[in-house]
Amino acid sequence: MNVPAGLGDALLNSASDAIIATDREGRITFWNPGAERVFGFTAAEAAGQSLDLIIPENLRARHWEGFRHTMATGTSRYGHGDLLSVPGLAKGGRRISVEFTIVLLRNARQEVTGTVAVVRDVTRRFEEVRELKRRLAQANRPS
Repeated sequence: MNVPAGLGDALLNSASDAIIATDREGRITFWNPGAERVFGFTAAEAAGQSLDLIIPENLRARHWEGFRHTMATGTSRYGHGDLLSVPGLAKGGRRISVEFTIVLLRNARQEVTGTVAVVRDVTRRFEEVRELKRRLAQANRPS
């Protein structure tokens, strides 16, 4: 299959979805315009920062436990294409809901060198579903 010219640049420079790459220590090495839109931090602000920049404090220990395990073993409990849904942290401390897929980066010896995540802000949909559930529960309460 032929890859259309410019496809990689078009995807990486898109403002639609956030594309974030890290090294094996969890420091941000790539932050596209989509990541700027979703999280509010510029690429210059994010570059070299820990992923703690966008992970709510109460979720960090669990995140880093899984991240370190993945870096050490080269395996993840999340399969190819698994869509993960988690809270995220935007600039100014605002919590958002995100969904993402993750891919491990490997060198020529197949050692894990980092990660790439494609992230989408689903805050609006999450809030709409929560409101619908609230209304449904209210409607089903005995009078």
